[in-house]
Order: sequence, then structure tokens, then C-alpha cells
Amino acid sequence: MSRLVVVSNRLADPRKVAAGGLAVALGQALEASGGVWFGWSGRIVENGTPGQGEVTRQQAGAVQLFTLDLCREDHDSYYLNYSSGVLWPVLHYRLDLANFDANGITGYRRVNQLFAQKLKALLRPDDIIWVHDYHLIPLAAELRAMGCEQRMGFFLHVPLPPPLILAALPEHDWLMRSLFAYDLVGLQSQADVTHFERYASDELQAQWVGEHGWNAFGKTLQVRAFPIGIDVDEFQALANGKDARDMFDQLRREYARRRLLVGVERMDYSKGLPQRLKAFRTLLQNYPENQGSATLIQIASPSRESVDAYAALRAELESLSGAINGEHGELDWMPLRYIHRNVARRRLPGLYRAASVALVTPLRDGMNLVAKEFIAAQDPDDPGVLVLSRFAGAAEQLPEALLVNPYDMARTAETIQRALQMPLAERQQRHQALLARLRAQDVHWWRESFLRALQETPDTEKAP
Repeated sequence: MSRLVVVSNRLADPRKVAAGGLAVALGQALEASGGVWFGWSGRIVENGTPGQGEVTRQQAGAVQLFTLDLCREDHDSYYLNYSSGVLWPVLHYRLDLANFDANGITGYRRVNQLFAQKLKALLRPDDIIWVHDYHLIPLAAELRAMGCEQRMGFFLHVPLPPPLILAALPEHDWLMRSLFAYDLVGLQSQADVTHFERYASDELQAQWVGEHGWNAFGKTLQVRAFPIGIDVDEFQALANGKDARDMFDQLRREYARRRLLVGVERMDYSKGLPQRLKAFRTLLQNYPENQGSATLIQIASPSRESVDAYAALRAELESLSGAINGEHGELDWMPLRYIHRNVARRRLPGLYRAASVALVTPLRDGMNLVAKEFIAAQDPDDPGVLVLSRFAGAAEQLPEALLVNPYDMARTAETIQRALQMPLAERQQRHQALLARLRAQDVHWWRESFLRALQETPDTEKAP
């Protein structure tokens, strides 16, 4: 059995991470193969030398964890300036928020070369290498240039935008060409695959070969959609745990006379939070029967607080929250509870189950696992309703949710009202179909499908 080598920007001990994350998704395969997980340690060496870093090894059961320190200059250019400041906004269609700094891409290349250099020393000839996310797009090309011939796959957890948006990236052709050093590229949705195919054909003059293959630069690359899932049984077990049950009982007591809506997100401009709060305000204005009745709990966990765009978003949300409560609140009812802090994952299933409606309305999202966790947490005899953005990758898999355009706040409010009034039989029917699809394509299916497809890719020349 070949050893699995996972590479990501950050890593964690598969035995300790809360289930549902990348560690759990990969933990079984890593344990079975005595695998390796390699990534940045999270430590920044203030006076370190660019392009250099120390590797530390830890043992986690059968899994070896190798972490690499970064100096301040490498961290800021690779992670803050380019990965977070350029790739994240562009891949989420927000060209207006990208900071196209030439120094960032230099550091991004340098750190990917550093990752490759340190990783190469740990590899065996028959290893299978699985690289994750936008931080490390050119890693395979760097490894190939060093003579590595192992089978390599890449999975992009965020969206892949249309060709014209990708083309706004400085040196976009270098970045996208580097994907051809992989044997298999996995994307979250079929829409993302279509965007790649258009880019490959129009910008790289790649030739379509076979069902999933694209040939360019002397290499055939397989590109397929592998929508990531959750561990349904594990999350349902979490919903039956004490913390989740206590949360559920508390909310049911507190909101015995209310209809509860819930939104759970990181504080990020891709999540459509201002639009969601405005849609909720429109609901209260256009459907006054919800006055004194509907309450939205919106959790926006802290994220990248030092970045100007996030600070502006937080200020906007706090202003909107105050305005909505000021306009519509009563002495015994506040329509919006806005929470800007982390909530323990073990309590979230209780929150989801107590809610009549979940609002998952990002402006753009690679997948969105909150939507899937909400479905898994529901009581099948009395399930809540999922209102889901059509711009989330999950919308392809979950057509029985109520799909909305988050930019159209009046129509979104109308759909929320429909969700609040949906008959029990329809709610049960929709939930049953959604849950069946979650089980058919859970996180284990995602991992096994990708690794099987990677192992079955034909042997061809590896593009540098």
C-alpha cells in the first residue's frame, strides 16, 4: 500500500481535531498508510532568513506530522499579501478587494519552493501526494522541477471563478499552467470544472482528451468535481451529546413563543452577511406578522481582524444590527441577536436543531458545510428549512433547499417567509431527500473518490 502524504498550509493532529474538519476527512487514510501530513507550523520567526525554515517532526499515532516555520517576510508575502490579499478575493470574485502587489507573488513562489525543498527530503518513490488549497497551487511544479515523479493530486477548497476573473491575476497563466504538474485536480462543483475547462481551452490552448482529461505542455491532467461532505453519523452523534442537548433545551425554553432563524459564519466578505441582515429587515417590514415572533441569531466568528476589509465589514454589521433592533425591537423582543465570537462546535447542533430556518446565503462559497451540518442536525419528524444561496457550491447538491439570490434582498425575504410558513409534510419530504444525498456523498465518499481517481490516473510525462 502506498503511503499518503498530505500537504496543506496548516495541519492538525487527526486524533484531536473536532470532527468534520480536514483532519478527520483524511485521518483514516493517513492512519492506514502510516502517512505524513506536512504544513506550516503557525510559528513566525521574526528575524529569520527568507526561503529558509526549520522542520519539526511529531508522531500522532501512525501519522507523522512535519511542520515548517516561516520567517516574518515569507509569512507576510506568501500568506498575508498574496494568498489572503490576492488569491482569496479573486477566487471569490472580489477583484475590488484584491491588493495586486508584485512583492506578494515573489514570496508566494519562494515559500512554495521552500515547501517543496523540505518535503522532497521526506518522500518515498511510491508515495501518493495530496496537496490542498490555493496557498500551494504551484507546489507540484516545484517538486517536478526537483525530479519528483510521485503521483500528485490537488484539491481546491474555494471556488474557481470564470476565465475573465482569473485573467485579472498578474501572471495568471503561470499559476494555472502549474496545475498541469498534477495528475488530478479536484474542484468543489461542476460549475468550477466548467470554469477551468473554459480557461484551459481559451487561455492555455489545452486540448480536451477523454471524459475528464486536458492535454497541454506535454501532460494530460484530469479535472473533476469532488464536492466535500461531512461525517453525517458523527455530527448526529454530536447533536445527541450533552452540550448540544443543553443548548437545544435552553433555546426552546427561551424562544417558546418565537420562530428562530440562525446563521453561522466566519466574519468574511464572501459570506453575504450585510445582505442577509438587510433581507431579514425586509422580512420584518414586508411581513409584519413576524414582528414580535421571528428572531435571527447571527454568529459571525472573528477572522483576519487586522485586515481593513474585515474591520469595515464588522463596523457595517454592528451598525445594521443596531438599526434593525432599534427600528423593530420591543421591550420584550429583540429581532436580531448578533454574536461576534466563536461558539463551541459541540453546541452548534443544538442551535441548528432549535432553528426553524437556517440562512446560508454567501455571495460566493466553494461548498459551505454549515448547510450540510444544519441538515444533519434536524429532527426528521419536525425538521427546519434550509435557505441556501445559489452561489454556494452546496447548491448543486442540495436542490431541495430553498435557493435564493442573496443580492436580491426582497426575493430573499419572500423566500424566508415561505420557509417560515412551510407545511410539515413538505418540510419532512425536503429534509428526507437532502439527508439521503448527504449520506451518499459524505466526507468519506469524498476522500475515497478522490484518492481512487488519483490512483487510476494514467501515467504520463510530468510537466515542470
